[in-house]
Amino acid sequence: MGKRVAVVLAGCGVFDGSEIHEASAALVHLSRGGAEVKIFAPNIEQRDVVNHLKGSPAEEKRNVLVESARLARGNIQDLAELKASEFDAVIFPGGFGVAKNLCSWAVDGKNCTVNEHVHSTLQAFHSAKKPIGLCCISPVLAAKVFPGCEVTVGQDKNVDGRFPDAETASAIAELGCKHICKNVNESHVDQANKIVTTCAFMCKAPLHEIFDGIGTMVQEVLKLA
Repeated sequence: MGKRVAVVLAGCGVFDGSEIHEASAALVHLSRGGAEVKIFAPNIEQRDVVNHLKGSPAEEKRNVLVESARLARGNIQDLAELKASEFDAVIFPGGFGVAKNLCSWAVDGKNCTVNEHVHSTLQAFHSAKKPIGLCCISPVLAAKVFPGCEVTVGQDKNVDGRFPDAETASAIAELGCKHICKNVNESHVDQANKIVTTCAFMCKAPLHEIFDGIGTMVQEVLKLA
C-alpha cells in the first residue's frame, strides 16, 4: 500500500503561483515512490497576476484553486477540505505564489501572515507527527508556523551568484529557526519536527539538478511517512 500524500499548490506559474517544474518534479517522484496523491489549493483570489512573457503585472484577477487545477489536470480539491487524518504526509512545491497567495512573505517578509487553511494544514500534520515536505521558498511557511524548526533554502551567502535570494536564510534565522546550508541536489531533514526541505529554484542550477534535489526531499518524506 503506497503512502497517501497531499500536495498543496499556490496557482500556476513561477511569478504568481506554483513553480510548474517543481510541482511536476514532486508529482513524478511521488509517483515513482508509489505514493497515492491528492492535490489541493486554497479557494482564494491571487494576490496579483503576472504576464509571464513580459514579467509585468497584468490587469486581471485569477483564482488560486482554478489556476492550480491546470497543474492538477482538473483533479483538485479546495484546501479547506483537506483532512490530515486521511494522509501520511503533505508536500508544498515552491514558486512566488507561495509567498503571495499562501502567505504574505513577498510583501511582509518575516512579519508575514499565513493563510488560515495553510496554517491549519501545517499544524494538523505537525501535531499528528506526520512529515511535511517543502521546497524553494515554501520553507518560510514552516519557519513562520514552527519557531525553532530547521529548514534550508540553499545557502546563506550568494555563492558564485547562484543564490541571489540568500538573504531569505537570514530572515528565517530572525524568526528563531535554524537555517541549514545545503546544495541544490540535497535536502535537509529536521527529524524532531519531521520537516524536509530543499532549495530547488532558490539556486540557479540546471533543471536536472533541481529535479534531483526535489527527489531527495520526496524520498525523505516517504521514509518518514
